[in-house]
Parts: sequence; structure tokens; C-alpha cells
Amino acid sequence: MTVKAILEKKGHDVLTLGPNEKLSEAIRILAEHKIGALVITNGDHKIVGILSERDIVRVVAREGGAALDIAVRSAMTPKVKICNENHTVNEVMEIMTKGRFRHLPVEKDGMLDGIVSIGDVVKRRIEDVEREAEEIRAYIATA
Repeated sequence: MTVKAILEKKGHDVLTLGPNEKLSEAIRILAEHKIGALVITNGDHKIVGILSERDIVRVVAREGGAALDIAVRSAMTPKVKICNENHTVNEVMEIMTKGRFRHLPVEKDGMLDGIVSIGDVVKRRIEDVEREAEEIRAYIATA
């Protein structure tokens, strides 16, 4: 199973924000859409960072309420791990586990093409295991 299969099912839409936007706007978008991260892009959909709930907690702990007025670029993680549509679910799980993060942007031809969350990966693995179990049951029933 690959990232391409996940994106075919869930879609390629990703909520993004520019690096010069205020952190308060990022928080509003995260809360409104009930998501845990925003991909930070420049005007041509090139990934320049990612802003997660953890990033926000760190900057609020450091700056207090004043953090709401700082630019996203000051809170985001600038070195973003990415994947492409050919990565397998197991490869994505390994990247997320090693990096200790839950969101992995998908890049195609140098541009943002989607995002995969740990929830997407777990859901796909559960579907795979259930399908394999059903195939084994069918095989045993016909033996």
C-alpha cells in the first residue's frame, strides 16, 4: 500500500498558510477545521515549513500571550520531512516514528501534493489487516 492509494481515497486537499501570517490566524484555522498541523507554503505551493500544535505550545510557553501576534515563520518547523506518492505505508510509519511527528506532507515535482497523518496510516493498516484476515478465512473455507 502506498501514499498514492491513501491520497486517492482521502484527496489531495491541504490547508496551508503563508509564513508571514500571525500565529493567531493559524490557531483559528486549526481549531475551525479540527486539524493538528498546517503546511506553510510560499506563493507557489513550495513547502517552507510545517506548524503543528506542538510548535504552538512551545512558542506560547516561551512567549506567553504575546505569541499570538508573532509571524508563523517564528513558530513553524522549517526543516520538513516529506514523502512522495511512491512511499509505502510502512515507510511513512517509520519516518513518523523516527521523527516523532504525526503529519507528513506529500511532495510531487517540488510542490505540495497532499498530506498524510498518522490517522490515515493507521486506518489504512487496519483495512489491510482486515482484508488479509478475510482472504485467509475464505481460503480456509474453500480448502
